[in-house]
Amino acid sequence: MSAPFASVDELLADARSRLTRLEPDEAYGEVLAGALIVDIRPAWQRGQEGEIPGSIIVERNHLEWRLHPGSDARVPLAAEGQRWIVVCSEGYTSSLAAAALLSLGIPATDIVGGFTAWQAAGRPTTHGGTPIEHVVPG
Repeated sequence: MSAPFASVDELLADARSRLTRLEPDEAYGEVLAGALIVDIRPAWQRGQEGEIPGSIIVERNHLEWRLHPGSDARVPLAAEGQRWIVVCSEGYTSSLAAAALLSLGIPATDIVGGFTAWQAAGRPTTHGGTPIEHVVPG
């Protein structure tokens, strides 16, 4: 086992060193090519900020079980080789979550700046309220 990290910043830097993070426009292009966005924010945050049409809602505490293709608790979209783009509000928690997915062999990354950056880049958004483990309409 490796030594513990001295700070959350070190943990985050380690996670991000394993990711090829995407700017919002790059993420949008990846979605057009077949990647799926998974939104890990809690319901209150999605309700306040909005959601990305076509993304699937999987709150952070269930992420690995829902996206691993071999899990009995997986969502139907969790196919072998499916590329995932994890999104949170500002791109911190999503980096940690994407790195955890990579550790399980699941192709994943996140969006630099998270939902906030996606929205600022003029990419599609809609009002929040989509139930957990459903795809955001649109």
